[in-house]
Amino acid sequence: MEALFLGCLIGGVLFAIVTVLLGDVLSSALDGMLDFLSVDFFNPTIVAGAVTVFGGTGVLLVRYSGFTATLIVILSILTAVLISVVIYFIYVKPMGNSENSTGYSIQEMVGRIGEITIPVPIQGFGEVMVKVGAGNTLHIASSLEQISLLAGTRVVVVDVEDGVLWVTEFEERRGEMV
Repeated sequence: MEALFLGCLIGGVLFAIVTVLLGDVLSSALDGMLDFLSVDFFNPTIVAGAVTVFGGTGVLLVRYSGFTATLIVILSILTAVLISVVIYFIYVKPMGNSENSTGYSIQEMVGRIGEITIPVPIQGFGEVMVKVGAGNTLHIASSLEQISLLAGTRVVVVDVEDGVLWVTEFEERRGEMV
């Protein structure tokens, strides 16, 4: 019985080390093969943790308790499940929720200040650069007031229609109370 627990302990530790060291290589090699296991609880971190805890608990109970083999297996399984639940709620789930998204809606551009990168003619289209998050994005722009806007002109986005940002020149008023 102790050999089973030692095998699980050593196997779990080796699996964790291999996953950490070769995680990207294994991920690309097995690309899509394990998608049917998309339940968060089959995360390799949780599986490796459960196997390791099962083996470690079993080894400790065999060596330092007088429990029967059946009771040791049951206690090892319960401990592995408990630790897996803790790992899931304290580590895996918060890490999954912490992923940042760089996505945005073009409708969010209304009210943002940008800079003309390609001149906007009186009747036609140019290009405006608008800051989104930590980066910049380029969009097709047209003048709302039907005036020419030169490159480098600061503008404010007034409306979005059919993927085109309708802009007007941004005028800063200094020293005025609004």
